Amino acid sequence: MEINQKLFTDIALEAAKAAGQEILKIYNSADLGVEFKADDSPLTKADLAAHQIISDFLSETNLPILSEEGKSIGYSERKNWEYFWMVDPLDGTKEFVKRNGEFTVNIALIHKGAPVIGVVYAPVLDWLFWGNSEGAWKVEGANPVVVDLQKKTEEPIQTIVASRSHLSSETQEIIDQYPQADVVSMGSSLKFMLLAEGKAQLYPRFAPTMEWDTAAAHGVLKALGYEIKKIDIDEPLSYNKENLLNPWFIAS
Repeated sequence: MEINQKLFTDIALEAAKAAGQEILKIYNSADLGVEFKADDSPLTKADLAAHQIISDFLSETNLPILSEEGKSIGYSERKNWEYFWMVDPLDGTKEFVKRNGEFTVNIALIHKGAPVIGVVYAPVLDWLFWGNSEGAWKVEGANPVVVDLQKKTEEPIQTIVASRSHLSSETQEIIDQYPQADVVSMGSSLKFMLLAEGKAQLYPRFAPTMEWDTAAAHGVLKALGYEIKKIDIDEPLSYNKENLLNPWFIAS
């Protein structure tokens, strides 16, 4: 199967921006509509609204969609997908509820277990990142100039990214190996985007994430020569596993 990369990238970008605008409306309202899932993670009206908007846009591509807020799709069905969209309509719902602005819309196109298009949009900050086989870019603000993000060059570890909400003892051990390095924290997939912009060089994650938490950012980082690798084996994260829980990883 052949895809039109430019067309599909454009559709994903429009979907992310449209979902972001709807998220902002709810973010700036009095009622976020917070509920809690069975695992005690928060769910808001914005998660559900963004899911619907993104699904409507992506349906134009006639590819299957695997979304955090969509219906559960059994592995027996999805294991045969060659291409599919992996979506987190609102990554960082805890940050959304705290109203600190550090949440994102994540959309990735997956081909045979690997991301080939990644779109990450932070509505409050108005930062839009995307990447594919042609490169990676960022636009910021109402009158944006497209910035070509630069491919990775080998450089010393000067800044390490750590999760604001999930700083484990294992992560601290990695940090301790670089005593001269600064440590920065951000919510959601924005942590990965610090690497994409060259503002950090290492992001160790020894805490649970799901595939939709990482897929879009992984697509952006791959375009820049970065990789997200499993801790215990020198292989990149893969997508559409039977169990959608990611192993621990290091992005560098």
